[in-house]
Amino acid sequence: MDRTIIIAVPAPIPHGHRVEVIERVDESDQRTVLIVTDLETRIRYQQGSAVLGTTSWVGRVLECTIMPAREGVRTSLLVDPVGPGADAADVALREADAAASAVTSEALRWGGADRRPEPEAPRFW
Repeated sequence: MDRTIIIAVPAPIPHGHRVEVIERVDESDQRTVLIVTDLETRIRYQQGSAVLGTTSWVGRVLECTIMPAREGVRTSLLVDPVGPGADAADVALREADAAASAVTSEALRWGGADRRPEPEAPRFW
């Protein structure tokens, strides 16, 4: 289920980037976004200070709209929350790619495709 969050700072986060959202939840279950961190670039957009009673979740940006307002600039983000399983799968794929790359470089180092053939010995008839 996609969620729209609005923060009072300009936050140009590209489509597809993963973000961590830290929000405060009131007694009436009212949610206020305090910090949005772009996990791809490690840039933090903060509009309040994190205090007790905060929750955090991770999602992927589907849409980003920056608009002027009376009090300054506001950013509206449409975020698709992803669970911890999706995050773990992403890490596993990155580790598998790194392992495949390491194996390929080792194979090339130990006589893979870049090895030159030995010259033929002269023939005597």
